[in-house]
Amino acid sequence: MPNSEHIHLRPVTEKDLDQLERLHEDPAEAGDHGFFGFRNPGQLRRQWADGFLSAQGGRLVIAVGDDQFVGEVQWHEVMQGPASPCWNIGICLLTAERGKGYGAQAQRRLAAYLFDHTKVNRVEASTELANIAEQRALEKAGFTREGVLRGACFRAGAWRDMVLYSTLRSDQTA
Repeated sequence: MPNSEHIHLRPVTEKDLDQLERLHEDPAEAGDHGFFGFRNPGQLRRQWADGFLSAQGGRLVIAVGDDQFVGEVQWHEVMQGPASPCWNIGICLLTAERGKGYGAQAQRRLAAYLFDHTKVNRVEASTELANIAEQRALEKAGFTREGVLRGACFRAGAWRDMVLYSTLRSDQTA
């Protein structure tokens, strides 16, 4: 099993776009919990041209070894009150790279990055109740399970329950 300590996060480059499109547009690659229907072809490339990093969110590549693309992490701003923004994060790994510990490490590193470079106090993530592997990855990454959001996500013709996790700035160790 590869050593997940060797992962790093970096901005998306043009050479990553084919792999990124596979993650989101190929039902087999996206997997049981990651395919949400076909998208507008070329949409990711157009978004990349405008930039994937902004004050409201972004996406970074998860890379291993000599910069091998294994997946991506994303985040977007969510308001929990009139003046209380937090980040909601997500992850997609190539099918062949799942189960190697990359998910927990990438989500831990993304949370640390967001706390280091933004003023938010909370980073949250949710996953389908049936996605046990992602729940384990979030827990290994230091996220706390907060509860179940009933019927919160529509995918594959059905409303699905989601499990909500979070980590706070005060949860981070020095």
